[in-house]
Amino acid sequence: MKIHIALIDFVRREWLLVTSATGTLLTSLYLHHVPAISRTEWEVLFLLFALFVVVNGIERSGLATRLSQRLEQGSAVPLKLVLSSFLLSMFITNDVALVLVVPLTLALDVPRKDWLVILEALAVNAGSALSPIGNPQNLYIYWFYDLSIETFLRSIAPFSLFFLIVLAALALGLRMRAEPKPAARTVRIQRSAWVYLTGLVLLVLVVLHVLPLFAAAVVVGAVMLFDHRALRIDYALLFIFLFFFGLADNLQTVLSAQIAHSDHVFLFSALSSQFISNVPATVLFARFTQDWPALLWGVNVGGFGSLFGSLANLIAYRFYIARTTTNDAVRFTWRFLLAGYLAFGVAIGWYFLVQAWG
Repeated sequence: MKIHIALIDFVRREWLLVTSATGTLLTSLYLHHVPAISRTEWEVLFLLFALFVVVNGIERSGLATRLSQRLEQGSAVPLKLVLSSFLLSMFITNDVALVLVVPLTLALDVPRKDWLVILEALAVNAGSALSPIGNPQNLYIYWFYDLSIETFLRSIAPFSLFFLIVLAALALGLRMRAEPKPAARTVRIQRSAWVYLTGLVLLVLVVLHVLPLFAAAVVVGAVMLFDHRALRIDYALLFIFLFFFGLADNLQTVLSAQIAHSDHVFLFSALSSQFISNVPATVLFARFTQDWPALLWGVNVGGFGSLFGSLANLIAYRFYIARTTTNDAVRFTWRFLLAGYLAFGVAIGWYFLVQAWG
């Protein structure tokens, strides 16, 4: 009985892992085909592993907590939190940025925390789009298509900067009178923070093709010797990527026609992200098109909308539902979806306007 309950709990908690593994297995059996994982995809997996380890080390060092405490001080709290979410997501990924900012938001003694969490979720999806390491789909596209940083930024900047302005204006309009709780004990920053920051800089240089991939291996090796507890990361997410790589290879053998029109690439990748999340959508569509700008826009726009569009959406939603004391889960869900799909629709319209002007 206990094993049965534990299995149900595992499936409920790791449904994306179970779904990706099942899909890969079934398509492999149907096609009598063993999926091939390319060298580029193995490199992407290793880079994600290294980034997860270093970011985990930064969290453990106390540096992230100290930064969060500083954000709480002073005026214009909503604007600071939204801008911080946007900027942090560019360097420590959209998921980790929410893990840092949302708990701080929920600890504040202010009204309208639901709208503030929603704005933060939108901000990390928009901000992470502006960086090759901001989210996993960007890292995959940047590495898979062997892009330069200038080309990458020139393509996606109109999307991110447009939503930066919109979200900053909404945050300014979200008036709330903060009554902060007694100041928390100042967290001591450990010396390891600077080691991990150095590692993060080295990994960024690897992603930007300034340093060879071997440098990432050196960073991971140093962490294993320095603090093996930083290796306690979300390995399930890495396996999800691995299974989706295999599933995408299987589907490629079935779908032989290439999606040629950029509008189709953009719309199909954005819409499919609403159901299977933007990361697996990236892996799938990258196999069928060389039109990476349309794919880059599509999967980042696809981060808006449903709770499944981006894993960051699920993180923000679960944090609020689990920690808030207002018991407004239904209202929050409707507001989250309303804001998400409004941003999704605006982003689609903005894409076609940018294409028309270009």
